[in-house]
Amino acid sequence: MMHYSEQEWMKYVKNELDKDVREEYENHLYSCDQCLESYLMAVEAEEAELPMISNEADFTTLVMAQIADVKRETAQKSLIGKKKKSIYQSSFFHYSIAAAVTILLMTTGVFQSITQYAENVQNPNLQEEPSMTQGLVDKTFAWMDSLEGKTKEVDK
Repeated sequence: MMHYSEQEWMKYVKNELDKDVREEYENHLYSCDQCLESYLMAVEAEEAELPMISNEADFTTLVMAQIADVKRETAQKSLIGKKKKSIYQSSFFHYSIAAAVTILLMTTGVFQSITQYAENVQNPNLQEEPSMTQGLVDKTFAWMDSLEGKTKEVDK
């Protein structure tokens, strides 16, 4: 496992690294205790240069108020989003329309005519027509039989 030096962690603490590199360092902190110790040492060394908080109670109150404002804004946005949903977008409306159309089709007999059509398709009662070749052969034999009949009448 690769470890970062204390100078590299100082750059991290001073915010001198790119966003991608900072994310890489943060992910590394989750899995490496040695680098976590180096990071904490860099924070302690840099602690003197950080601004001092004069009144910690006021600072805490200010931060908590800002958190409450963010939560309130988020809640208001979610409520506004829920109120704007029209009845046409609700599941109940779609199910009601589907049920009404089904009842309408059942009462008009559409489903029954569809089943009758399906039965006709499954059991066709069509008589097969003879092919064109068979028709020509039959006509030829009929013509030849008529010629034979005429020749027999003439011979009598």
